[in-house]
Amino acid sequence: MNLEPVFSELLVGSLRKWSERKVDECILSISVPVSQTDPLTTLPLIAEKHQFRFLWDLSPEFCISAGGHCQSLDLSGPKRFENAQRFSDEIFTRLIDTSPSPAFSASRILFSFSFFDQIKSNEKSIDDKFSLQAVLPKWQLTAKDGLTWLRLNSIVQNPSDVREATERLWSTREKINRSPGRIVHDLKENFLIDNFSDDWKSQYRDALAKGIELINAGSLDKLVLATRQRLFLKKPLDPLNLLARLRVQQTNSCRFLWQKNHDESFFGASPERLISLNKNMLSIDALAGTAKKGDDGKELLASSKDLREHHFVVNSIVEQLLRKGIKASHSSQPKLITQGHLIHLHTLIQAYVRETAPLDLVQALHPTPAVAGLPLSKSLSWLRALESFDRQTYASPIGWIDKNQNSEFRVAIRYGYVRGNELKLFAGAGLVKGSTVDGEMQEVALKFEVLRNQLNLDKVNFSNDL
Repeated sequence: MNLEPVFSELLVGSLRKWSERKVDECILSISVPVSQTDPLTTLPLIAEKHQFRFLWDLSPEFCISAGGHCQSLDLSGPKRFENAQRFSDEIFTRLIDTSPSPAFSASRILFSFSFFDQIKSNEKSIDDKFSLQAVLPKWQLTAKDGLTWLRLNSIVQNPSDVREATERLWSTREKINRSPGRIVHDLKENFLIDNFSDDWKSQYRDALAKGIELINAGSLDKLVLATRQRLFLKKPLDPLNLLARLRVQQTNSCRFLWQKNHDESFFGASPERLISLNKNMLSIDALAGTAKKGDDGKELLASSKDLREHHFVVNSIVEQLLRKGIKASHSSQPKLITQGHLIHLHTLIQAYVRETAPLDLVQALHPTPAVAGLPLSKSLSWLRALESFDRQTYASPIGWIDKNQNSEFRVAIRYGYVRGNELKLFAGAGLVKGSTVDGEMQEVALKFEVLRNQLNLDKVNFSNDL
């Protein structure tokens, strides 16, 4: 089948579809195949005139990059998930897809939520609320199975708008075809440190001690306390260089980027699917329990403490689904999953669902006990009290919904936030009966070590994490 487009046919098809519109202000979505190219390396080209950039990287199987806003909605407050689903439904009602394209390249709305529905009133970085958004991007580049498609979303009001959008898409297609994959990222780049803060250690020790006291007293079954380390770089880092490296180091993960502008972004490599919906098949990753340094996973599989922590997560997810009328299946015992140098306990939970709004499921499942605790309401209150910072988008849902209501959301862990020369790394540990302060400090120190190694940070400055 010859997929090579002809400009005149593309324009005629777009004009015809627009003329058949059922709403006055529609969103035209035009797509064309391009030469096989990597959405990660081509992201600077499609987003060169835009501040917003997004990456969803499951390469070599699947990758999406996006740039610019066509339509967006700021999200906060207790109704943020309902508002986001309403926004998604309304956008797809107005969207006119003018050209036939593979299902994998469908238009997507991108979402980033905060962990809590409101940012702490005493948090200085209130402007970080930029990341709490739903975005229909201006540009979308999608690659799967050796095929790559470019898509432009644009608001059109008259035939001249249709022609202008089609010409812009065609011009960008030609740019990509002339220089596919030419932007090479330096996988050996060393991010030099000017200074770093170690104040997380004493604060985190105190929080862990109080958390374990609550667990042992029976007030909580589980509590997941997070902390962060602040680093100051000699020059701003390019998150795409880091994400290209994570492809090699974190193969069992989804690498993600949400970039407000060239100076500010958050990114990570999440092994944990909050939900994945594909043609009514729901898949969820229950991930809890981390092997100690030097453990190949055998001790982890035999650890009553870690197995208890893991089963809390699995049982909670299954119960939440049952409340939605969804009966899920899963194996009785977890398996090991390796992500870089970290080994975790993992259980795949699956179910068949009918006509369920993706964000209704996200709302029901976020946050899981893997990143919060049990009972949930009491755990969230204690996280607010014991953590000295606002989580903002750390451990929060990030993902997308396409026009067919297929979707995927990940839990934003293995996470870094950068603004200018300041980099913040985030990590956490789950407390259950049997947890110790020293043991949890060692787990978090290991997670920070893995994150820093991926950045090629100067290890001389980090000789002792405890």
